[in-house]
Amino acid sequence: MQAVQQLPPILGHHYTHHPHNNIPNPGPSIMPTPPVTTRKRKRAHQYTVSYSEVQEVDSDGTLREVIVIEDTPPPPTMSPATTHTGAFSASYQPPVYSAPIRTRARAAAEAQGLSSSSSSAIVAPAPKKRKREHPEEVRAPAAKKLAPSGQQAQHAAPTKSWDSKSAAATDEASKSSVSCDDKEGHYIIVPDDLIYRRYRTVRLLGQGTFGKVVEAVDTETNTRVAIKIIRAIPKYRDASKIEVRVLQKLKERDPLNRNKCIHLLHWFDHRNHICLVSELLGMCVYDFLKENEFAPFPRHHIQNFARQLLGSVAFLHDLHLIHTDLKPENILLVRNDYTAVSVPVPGKRNAPPRTKRILESTEIRLIDFGSATFESEYHSTVVSTRHYRAPEIILGLGWSYPCDAYSLGCILVEFFTGIALFQTHDNLEHLAMMEMVMGKMPERFARAGARSKPEFFKEGAKLDWPKAKASRQSKKDVRATRPLVDVIPPTDIINRQFLNLVQRLLCFDPAQRITVREALNHPYFSLSIPEEI
Repeated sequence: MQAVQQLPPILGHHYTHHPHNNIPNPGPSIMPTPPVTTRKRKRAHQYTVSYSEVQEVDSDGTLREVIVIEDTPPPPTMSPATTHTGAFSASYQPPVYSAPIRTRARAAAEAQGLSSSSSSAIVAPAPKKRKREHPEEVRAPAAKKLAPSGQQAQHAAPTKSWDSKSAAATDEASKSSVSCDDKEGHYIIVPDDLIYRRYRTVRLLGQGTFGKVVEAVDTETNTRVAIKIIRAIPKYRDASKIEVRVLQKLKERDPLNRNKCIHLLHWFDHRNHICLVSELLGMCVYDFLKENEFAPFPRHHIQNFARQLLGSVAFLHDLHLIHTDLKPENILLVRNDYTAVSVPVPGKRNAPPRTKRILESTEIRLIDFGSATFESEYHSTVVSTRHYRAPEIILGLGWSYPCDAYSLGCILVEFFTGIALFQTHDNLEHLAMMEMVMGKMPERFARAGARSKPEFFKEGAKLDWPKAKASRQSKKDVRATRPLVDVIPPTDIINRQFLNLVQRLLCFDPAQRITVREALNHPYFSLSIPEEI
């Protein structure tokens, strides 16, 4: 099947396929990560993320329903959301249960009694915010709390023993005729619920557009797993079946998981909810950044991350798959363990040192293949989360494997600075920021963009920025966006090679952008980078 948005001839990129640590604790003598000056932004304000459903006609004339998420909030991350101390992370709180809820019937009654928005039986995770972002860049709306703060500690952990089999919510409750869904089709999570007569719930890990992710105990193996429970709505069920097909293919082609993609352990249909069971891993990389006060990763850790990510995505591309939603939220740490070290505050001579967390292991897994697309199958018009969206997608020029390479470029810069490279919610402003970072668009690419999206260009295929209606703050934000050579100052051979790699990943024209397989052979990966903090 052909994609609706065909690449113009100048963008038709022939993507060549080639044949297929532990980090010791840093000592006091280890070189610190070079400080990166970041511009200040107003703290982000909460706003409502909007979702829209559009219909697109494919090349066969078939009408398709496509879910478009405006500036996509993060999906549920399969993370235990704990640090090495056993405490819950700031972004994922333990489920808070209202005291009376002990059965499926009570949970359903509670859900039906709520009059506003999503009727969940637990408190959803706190909304994620990007530090110093544009006011409209909050990633997920907050859910309504059902229990006062005094009850949170009381119900923060399961009170029943896994071995006692005495939990009130049993599979018998699941078999009853009582609804197990809220008004939006989300599965209602209750303590010690037995799902599929096998998996006993522990707590909520995350909630997103497509469903919820819970931590559970597999009673057959006595191991803890993560279960992604899809909403009981046909379009989300259909999308999840595509994800199952992708995950099964990945596991079939890489049974030993050398390519570090999440492995599907089991999937089933439970009370009209598709459930995907996977290994339980650590927190997502974005959460680690957030809890570390958005401090940059050490440069030797960035090299480890980059090598693993490029390898994972090269594996996908070899299988003719495009991930389409690469971002720090979709990269999980295998372990959260870290060492806390004291580092000086850059630019403040007499300020007391602050504490920085240094990961003990940089092993990661790539997750969330719900938007993954086979190259030969239907391509929806808009993909990728805003911060990591390639210019060809914004300009409606069609997309393919190179859009993943662009997202990886944005991610690597975020690892280096600690904050997202592009902090915007508007297409034209985003393109203007891209030109500030990478320089003017190549002429042929700009001409193709002007034909596809003439509203973004003026005479001579020049980006029409700023338009008269652009706000003062928007103009200020674009002016404050720094060239990539300032973001990654080429002060030594490590930074120079890293800068070159990122420049080639962020190339405007996808036909000229480096492939992920080629990027693995970049001289940057032959460097021996000393340990830093």
